Amino acid sequence: MTTWWWVRHGPTHEKSFVGWRDVPADLSDTTQIARLNQHLPDDALLVSSDLSRSIATADAIAGNRTRLPHAQPLREFSFGDWDGLTFDQVTARDPALSRAYWETPGDVTPPNGESWNMAANRINPFVDGMSREHQGRHIIAVAHFGVILTQVQRALGVSAYQAVAHKIDNLSVTCLQWDGDKWQADAINHIP
Repeated sequence: MTTWWWVRHGPTHEKSFVGWRDVPADLSDTTQIARLNQHLPDDALLVSSDLSRSIATADAIAGNRTRLPHAQPLREFSFGDWDGLTFDQVTARDPALSRAYWETPGDVTPPNGESWNMAANRINPFVDGMSREHQGRHIIAVAHFGVILTQVQRALGVSAYQAVAHKIDNLSVTCLQWDGDKWQADAINHIP
Protein backbone atom coordinates (compact mmCIF):
# COMPACT_ATOMS: atom_id res chain seq x y z
CA MET A 1 0.00 0.00 0.00
CA THR A 2 1.43 3.37 -1.05
CA THR A 3 0.12 6.25 1.04
CA TRP A 4 0.08 9.81 -0.27
CA TRP A 5 -0.11 12.55 2.34
CA TRP A 6 -1.21 15.59 0.31
CA VAL A 7 -0.47 18.86 2.11
CA ARG A 8 -1.75 22.15 0.78
CA HIS A 9 0.91 24.86 1.04
CA GLY A 10 0.71 27.66 3.61
CA PRO A 11 -1.63 30.60 2.97
CA THR A 12 -0.70 33.32 0.50
CA HIS A 13 -3.38 35.85 1.57
CA GLU A 14 -3.97 36.62 -2.11
CA LYS A 15 -7.52 37.68 -2.98
CA SER A 16 -7.08 36.80 -6.63
CA PHE A 17 -6.52 33.71 -8.76
CA VAL A 18 -3.07 32.27 -8.08
CA GLY A 19 -1.98 29.57 -10.47
CA TRP A 20 1.53 29.57 -11.84
CA ARG A 21 2.29 33.03 -10.43
CA ASP A 22 4.99 32.51 -7.84
CA VAL A 23 3.80 34.10 -4.60
CA PRO A 24 5.21 33.30 -1.15
CA ALA A 25 3.43 31.41 1.62
CA ASP A 26 2.88 32.83 5.08
CA LEU A 27 4.42 30.27 7.41
CA SER A 28 4.27 32.37 10.57
CA ASP A 29 1.83 30.02 12.34
CA THR A 30 4.58 27.85 13.76
CA THR A 31 2.15 26.07 16.12
CA GLN A 32 0.05 24.80 13.22
CA ILE A 33 3.16 23.81 11.27
CA ALA A 34 4.43 21.88 14.31
CA ARG A 35 1.08 20.04 14.59
CA LEU A 36 1.19 19.27 10.86
CA ASN A 37 4.74 17.99 11.16
CA GLN A 38 3.82 15.71 14.09
CA HIS A 39 0.84 14.31 12.16
CA LEU A 40 2.91 13.26 9.15
CA PRO A 41 5.00 10.05 9.06
CA ASP A 42 8.70 10.50 9.80
CA ASP A 43 9.81 7.83 7.33
CA ALA A 44 8.16 9.48 4.34
CA LEU A 45 9.58 10.76 1.11
CA LEU A 46 8.88 14.48 0.65
CA VAL A 47 8.18 16.17 -2.67
CA SER A 48 6.71 19.57 -3.52
CA SER A 49 5.68 21.54 -6.54
CA ASP A 50 8.35 23.85 -7.92
CA LEU A 51 6.52 27.02 -6.83
CA SER A 52 8.00 28.84 -3.82
CA ARG A 53 4.85 28.61 -1.66
CA SER A 54 5.05 24.81 -1.80
CA ILE A 55 8.84 24.63 -1.55
CA ALA A 56 8.89 26.79 1.60
CA THR A 57 6.07 24.77 3.18
CA ALA A 58 7.90 21.51 2.42
CA ASP A 59 11.10 22.95 3.85
CA ALA A 60 9.22 23.87 7.05
CA ILE A 61 8.14 20.25 7.60
CA ALA A 62 11.17 18.48 6.14
CA GLY A 63 12.88 17.40 9.35
CA ASN A 64 14.84 14.22 8.62
CA ARG A 65 12.53 13.11 5.81
CA THR A 66 14.01 12.25 2.43
CA ARG A 67 13.56 15.35 0.28
CA LEU A 68 13.00 14.69 -3.43
CA PRO A 69 13.54 17.27 -6.20
CA HIS A 70 10.78 19.83 -6.73
CA ALA A 71 8.22 18.62 -9.27
CA GLN A 72 6.82 20.92 -11.97
CA PRO A 73 3.92 18.50 -12.64
CA LEU A 74 2.61 19.32 -9.14
CA ARG A 75 2.07 23.00 -9.97
CA GLU A 76 -1.36 24.52 -9.47
CA PHE A 77 -3.66 24.77 -12.48
CA SER A 78 -2.55 27.40 -14.95
CA PHE A 79 -5.25 30.07 -14.91
CA GLY A 80 -3.66 31.84 -17.86
CA ASP A 81 -5.01 35.36 -18.32
CA TRP A 82 -7.08 35.02 -15.14
CA ASP A 83 -4.02 34.67 -12.91
CA GLY A 84 -3.85 37.74 -10.67
CA LEU A 85 -7.49 38.73 -11.27
CA THR A 86 -10.20 38.54 -8.61
CA PHE A 87 -13.24 36.31 -9.04
CA ASP A 88 -15.36 39.41 -9.79
CA GLN A 89 -12.88 40.61 -12.42
CA VAL A 90 -12.87 37.19 -14.11
CA THR A 91 -16.67 37.07 -14.04
CA ALA A 92 -16.92 40.56 -15.59
CA ARG A 93 -14.29 39.79 -18.23
CA ASP A 94 -15.51 36.31 -19.23
CA PRO A 95 -18.98 35.76 -17.75
CA ALA A 96 -20.05 32.65 -19.70
CA LEU A 97 -16.60 31.08 -19.74
CA SER A 98 -15.98 31.59 -16.02
CA ARG A 99 -19.38 30.14 -15.15
CA ALA A 100 -18.72 27.10 -17.35
CA TYR A 101 -15.24 26.68 -15.83
CA TRP A 102 -16.72 26.13 -12.35
CA GLU A 103 -20.03 24.49 -13.26
CA THR A 104 -18.75 22.05 -15.88
CA PRO A 105 -15.06 21.53 -15.11
CA GLY A 106 -13.35 19.19 -17.48
CA ASP A 107 -12.48 20.62 -20.88
CA VAL A 108 -13.32 24.28 -20.19
CA THR A 109 -10.12 26.32 -20.44
CA PRO A 110 -9.34 29.85 -19.23
CA PRO A 111 -7.76 32.07 -21.89
CA ASN A 112 -4.14 30.91 -22.28
CA GLY A 113 -4.57 28.53 -19.33
CA GLU A 114 -5.35 24.88 -18.83
CA SER A 115 -8.56 22.97 -18.20
CA TRP A 116 -9.20 20.53 -15.36
CA ASN A 117 -8.54 17.63 -17.74
CA MET A 118 -5.32 19.18 -19.04
CA ALA A 119 -4.06 19.64 -15.47
CA ALA A 120 -5.06 16.11 -14.46
CA ASN A 121 -3.25 14.76 -17.53
CA ARG A 122 -0.12 16.56 -16.30
CA ILE A 123 -0.46 15.51 -12.64
CA ASN A 124 -1.70 11.90 -12.84
CA PRO A 125 1.27 10.42 -14.73
CA PHE A 126 3.67 11.93 -12.19
CA VAL A 127 1.68 10.49 -9.27
CA ASP A 128 1.39 7.11 -10.98
CA GLY A 129 5.13 7.01 -11.69
CA MET A 130 5.99 7.92 -8.10
CA SER A 131 3.53 5.32 -6.81
CA ARG A 132 5.16 2.59 -8.92
CA GLU A 133 8.72 3.69 -8.15
CA HIS A 134 8.12 3.98 -4.40
CA GLN A 135 5.53 1.26 -3.91
CA GLY A 136 4.67 0.63 -0.28
CA ARG A 137 6.14 3.94 0.91
CA HIS A 138 4.68 7.03 2.50
CA ILE A 139 4.91 10.05 0.18
CA ILE A 140 4.24 13.56 1.46
CA ALA A 141 3.42 15.88 -1.43
CA VAL A 142 3.16 19.62 -0.75
CA ALA A 143 1.03 21.03 -3.53
CA HIS A 144 -1.98 23.15 -4.38
CA PHE A 145 -5.78 23.16 -4.13
CA GLY A 146 -6.44 22.03 -7.71
CA VAL A 147 -3.70 19.41 -7.71
CA ILE A 148 -5.04 17.79 -4.56
CA LEU A 149 -8.61 17.84 -5.90
CA THR A 150 -7.57 15.96 -9.05
CA GLN A 151 -6.33 13.18 -6.78
CA VAL A 152 -9.47 13.29 -4.62
CA GLN A 153 -11.44 12.84 -7.85
CA ARG A 154 -9.46 9.70 -8.67
CA ALA A 155 -9.69 8.24 -5.17
CA LEU A 156 -13.44 8.79 -4.88
CA GLY A 157 -14.25 7.98 -8.50
CA VAL A 158 -16.34 11.13 -8.86
CA SER A 159 -16.74 13.81 -11.50
CA ALA A 160 -14.57 16.92 -11.56
CA TYR A 161 -17.64 18.93 -10.50
CA GLN A 162 -18.11 16.71 -7.43
CA ALA A 163 -14.41 16.92 -6.58
CA VAL A 164 -14.47 20.73 -6.72
CA ALA A 165 -17.11 20.69 -3.96
CA HIS A 166 -14.47 19.52 -1.48
CA LYS A 167 -12.73 22.08 0.68
CA ILE A 168 -8.92 21.91 0.84
CA ASP A 169 -7.61 24.34 3.45
CA ASN A 170 -4.08 25.65 3.67
CA LEU A 171 -1.85 23.35 5.73
CA SER A 172 -4.48 20.59 5.62
CA VAL A 173 -3.74 16.92 4.95
CA THR A 174 -5.56 14.72 2.45
CA CYS A 175 -4.52 11.10 2.84
CA LEU A 176 -5.01 8.81 -0.16
CA GLN A 177 -3.86 5.21 -0.59
CA TRP A 178 -3.04 3.17 -3.68
CA ASP A 179 -2.95 -0.62 -3.42
CA GLY A 180 -1.46 -1.13 -6.87
CA ASP A 181 -4.90 -1.45 -8.42
CA LYS A 182 -7.22 1.18 -7.02
CA TRP A 183 -7.25 4.39 -4.99
CA GLN A 184 -9.07 5.07 -1.74
CA ALA A 185 -9.46 8.17 0.40
CA ASP A 186 -8.69 7.91 4.11
CA ALA A 187 -9.02 11.61 4.97
CA ILE A 188 -9.82 14.74 3.01
CA ASN A 189 -8.93 18.21 4.31
CA HIS A 190 -7.84 17.04 7.77
CA ILE A 191 -6.51 19.88 9.92
CA PRO A 192 -4.02 18.45 12.44
